[in-house]
Amino acid sequence: MSSSDRILNAAVLGATGTVGQRFIVLLARHPMFRIHSLGASERSAGKVYTDATKWKMSDIMPEEVKAMVVKPCDPAHYAGCDVVFSGLDAAVAGDIEKAFFEAEFAVFSNAKNYRMVEDVPLCVPVVNTDHYQLVAHQRKSLNLQKGFIVTNSNCSTSGLVVPLKALQDKFGAISRVIVTTLQSISGAGYPGVASLDILDNIVPLISGEEPKMEAEVKKILGGINSDLSACAPLTDMRVSATCNRVAVIDGHTECVSVEFAGKPPSVEEVKQCLREYTCEAQELGCFSAPKHVIHVTDEPDRPQPRLDRNNGEGMSVTVGRIRECPVFHIKFTLLVHNTVLGAAGASILNAEYAAKKGFV
Repeated sequence: MSSSDRILNAAVLGATGTVGQRFIVLLARHPMFRIHSLGASERSAGKVYTDATKWKMSDIMPEEVKAMVVKPCDPAHYAGCDVVFSGLDAAVAGDIEKAFFEAEFAVFSNAKNYRMVEDVPLCVPVVNTDHYQLVAHQRKSLNLQKGFIVTNSNCSTSGLVVPLKALQDKFGAISRVIVTTLQSISGAGYPGVASLDILDNIVPLISGEEPKMEAEVKKILGGINSDLSACAPLTDMRVSATCNRVAVIDGHTECVSVEFAGKPPSVEEVKQCLREYTCEAQELGCFSAPKHVIHVTDEPDRPQPRLDRNNGEGMSVTVGRIRECPVFHIKFTLLVHNTVLGAAGASILNAEYAAKKGFV
């Protein structure tokens, strides 16, 4: 039986945080994975999960995790796990994730620590699964047989690269992108942004977010070098990001202007291109792959977070207000569910893809 046909035992690291809770919600109803182990800080380790966490999801806590005992984030405690999902904070993720993949676990990380390492796939699974070709070199360089790490992108990056990938594939190189984000408070975790900072307000700074977006887009939309040992980020695309925190619970809205290197497409050509875009994960029949990677809306006041964030069970990017740009060529507004495609959902679809392709 191939790994894509059997139930895989999954561990969730950072299980008490908001990303970890989202992992649990999505895995509990997943036909391919069984939640085997939950890991968290030494403060939580040894406690029953219901005592260790403040549950913040709108979904009810799954019964199968309530009585599970939280483990410390040490590979020695995770025998029998096939895949490890990391929702750890970046402050601790680096050393812990390294310990797990060096102990021959397949690690799917939501943290930023390894995203820009040249032989680590930075994979938005509806965009650049071809970057899994780097896993062989990663294993060879670390003398590993089964272990590896794949990261998903920053939550705001995940929404942006999906329509850009469709446009790049259809119309050729994109020379310049300007994006302004309106990012939800769930992206800051819990307890997150103080109420007196965000109510009746917009905070025009998310520390570190803009350079992450500007660099990650180029890696994700780039290629791989000739010997499949490193990513080859785009060098002819310039990206400028401005990131803002707004009083929305879930869903990042992004206003995007795009300039093409060659002849620009018309608005109708852009709409058709986005509607027709498909990805390899769909072709493989991955459970979490949405029916429509990009949901194009013609309604003049959409997308909106409350109305559109759950399109495609949170795995679709919704794009609207597609129109000509008087400075660049085309501008549009997109919406991505920041804790699903922008976080836990992407890691899970990455693992589904890895299993389908025999990496796990």
